[in-house]
Amino acid sequence: MGYLNTTPNITNFNNLINISDLSRSQIEFILEESKKMKELPKKEKLQKLNGNVVASLFFEPSTRTRLSFETAIQNLGAKVIGFSDASTSSSKKGESLSDTISTVEKYADCIVMRHFIEGAAKRASEVTTKPIINAGDGSNQHPTQTLLDLFTIQEQFEKIDGLNIAILGDLKYGRTVHSLAEALNKFDNVKLYLISPPQLEFPQELLKKLTNIEFVQKNKLDCLGELDVLYVTRIQKERFPDEEEYEKVKNAFIIGEEILEETKDTFRVMHPLPRVNEISTNLDKHKEAIYFKQAENGLYVREALLNYFLGEKQ
Repeated sequence: MGYLNTTPNITNFNNLINISDLSRSQIEFILEESKKMKELPKKEKLQKLNGNVVASLFFEPSTRTRLSFETAIQNLGAKVIGFSDASTSSSKKGESLSDTISTVEKYADCIVMRHFIEGAAKRASEVTTKPIINAGDGSNQHPTQTLLDLFTIQEQFEKIDGLNIAILGDLKYGRTVHSLAEALNKFDNVKLYLISPPQLEFPQELLKKLTNIEFVQKNKLDCLGELDVLYVTRIQKERFPDEEEYEKVKNAFIIGEEILEETKDTFRVMHPLPRVNEISTNLDKHKEAIYFKQAENGLYVREALLNYFLGEKQ
């Protein structure tokens, strides 16, 4: 995959709600802009969004996504308002999401939102003309995480086409893996291994969307030698309706440095974080472990998106 020399058709790219809303060309454009942001000195970023206000509305807990967005906002010279806990907002008093958005749009030029309900970001986009960036909605989508994942893969391999990528862990409730699989479907000759406990397999309705990709479903990690990337996710306790079911699968996969005996030299391990115990800390010291670089790259991707919505498009 090479970077584009010209801006692609950006028709209807007024929000970022689902990764499926973006074409391959639009994804490549964002990756190119993210690379520029990573290389741009911090002092040169500061004037890009001077005078803008971005609302950061996190109805659900977050560390990396919220802090990287708020750092990106300030790096670009904009101001940030908002909350990091729904209990500190009027939603605790019963205010509807629509009313919250209709109010906040009067104060901000762009809204970054994480919500525990699937479809919340789409609903928000229907009641405002201000750009909405989905920072995660329930177990549905996490498009900015996917873009930073693709950026990290691109940076490591100088391509996305033709790679063998395994996604391991909670494939039923994991919004990061739903978005990533949909995005990889836009590239060519990617082979995707979907590895999970039987109870947490990738949803069938989403599998039907993977029409441009070869995929195989597994319940054990027995393909290490074939992989370029192993993308590990935690078993998400907070998504389980029954804690007893969580207890049955919480330790289904624990990855440590011993796996490196079976892998290529170019093999890489990724994780959207936070981790619990699914990746041993003994893997952290190895070059193959790039999950903290991945987290860093979230800053540049989010800077690129904010600059697109509030800077380049103005």
